[in-house]
Amino acid sequence: MDTTNNPLQAFIATPLATRLARHRHASPADAAAALFRETAEQVPAYRDFLTANGIDTAAGTDAESFRALPLVTKDNYMRTYPLPTRCRGGRLQDCDMVAVSSGSTGTPLPWPRAMCHELDIAFRFEQIFRDAFAAHRRSTLAVVCFPMGTWVGGMYTAACCRHLAAKGYPVTLVTPGNKPEEIHRAVRELGPHFEQTVLLGYPPFVKGVIDAGATDGLDWAAYRPKLVFAGEVFTEEWRALVCQRVGAADPSRDTASLYGTADAGVLGNETPLSITLRRWLARHPDAARELFGESRLPTLVQYDPLSRYFEAVDGTLVISGDNGVPLIRYHIADRGGVIDYADMMAFMKDHGADPAAQLTCDDRHADYALPFVYLFGRADFTLSYYGANIYPENLSVGLEQPPLTNWVSGRFVMEIVQDSDLNPRLAVSVELLPGVAGNEAITAAVVESLHQELRRLNSEFANYVPVEYQVPRVTLYPAGDPGYFPQGVKHRYTR
Repeated sequence: MDTTNNPLQAFIATPLATRLARHRHASPADAAAALFRETAEQVPAYRDFLTANGIDTAAGTDAESFRALPLVTKDNYMRTYPLPTRCRGGRLQDCDMVAVSSGSTGTPLPWPRAMCHELDIAFRFEQIFRDAFAAHRRSTLAVVCFPMGTWVGGMYTAACCRHLAAKGYPVTLVTPGNKPEEIHRAVRELGPHFEQTVLLGYPPFVKGVIDAGATDGLDWAAYRPKLVFAGEVFTEEWRALVCQRVGAADPSRDTASLYGTADAGVLGNETPLSITLRRWLARHPDAARELFGESRLPTLVQYDPLSRYFEAVDGTLVISGDNGVPLIRYHIADRGGVIDYADMMAFMKDHGADPAAQLTCDDRHADYALPFVYLFGRADFTLSYYGANIYPENLSVGLEQPPLTNWVSGRFVMEIVQDSDLNPRLAVSVELLPGVAGNEAITAAVVESLHQELRRLNSEFANYVPVEYQVPRVTLYPAGDPGYFPQGVKHRYTR
């Protein structure tokens, strides 16, 4: 069957192993350069962007000249050029779906796509469902717990799962969204008819659903659950706790995390190999610090370099990939780096470790020698909380309301802390004005204003974060507190 002009038929006809082996025979750098040439020819905004930066549109034809191309950002490109001009041929109507993400001040940014872009991302889901969950031979109920709306997680995940079903996987989809009672109902009523149940959602939300279900008498283990996460960096202790609570015996094959964004879809995904390596690194912090350069453990995923081409620039990630808005050297503002497969295996060997020896023969066959990308989170002072990006500007507005301006300086530090049950909480440390003493009334007023403005300005926060976790924990500190507000240094709004 000729599938050249039918992306869905091409997806159905292409075995996963064939797709993920492409990088062994084709150069990712050459593919990125080819995408550059195509984008420069077909996308009006990018042609103008190159001209404005003094770049010949014939440049970028080899790896060296490609690396010299200017970085694309939200400010210098996405917010500068009208959306249609950022699409091929200036035709927004050639895309049949639009997702929306909040910008740094809550102003939404639209990200269009067509089915061909979803099908490219569907291979990431297939890699998880087939290689980790064995969904090609087990009837599977997929429960989408991401919010269903204009936000990217819910609709994109639902589409990709349906594409898997079209490919012949015995996957049945239900979309309760981020409604715990609907999720519990779907699992109770539908789960018994399937060999396994997959919950897909933001890590803290899924944990909340699991905890609430157990309290309500739901026997998770009876549904042989698998878990797919996205949007948060979590610890291996957290993963082990969640697996324990659902009766999942093998974290490397019962869970997987996606590295996904509204900008570019799913960029990479955890595999049994990457999870096994990360669990080893969690037990060997000195080796992790040597590998990643920090004492904390980042998210570690593998990626298809012919789908998304990664570069590390000054400790942050830059990607190139095809979308409704093609991205060429797009600075995604995530702190992290890239590790070649051979380099990762050599690092492990040098440390006298072979975590991959724990994997089954099937797992070893399915690693495809894909490279690794790791990320610590956003580099632009953004926090991720239940999948919602929280920006300092959102909180600044809350502290600038009367009568708070009579009591607080406007400086603050926001951070995600964990309560005694390892649930994340948004904590905000606020600086008082000199001579002002904090009290319960001021604290209550700050809490109310921050909560109100977060919900007003940030649609992701209002729709992603469960109501009971939306109220921030506020602590007031005297002016110039050395722990949070030292004098004479540049202030950082996140910790």
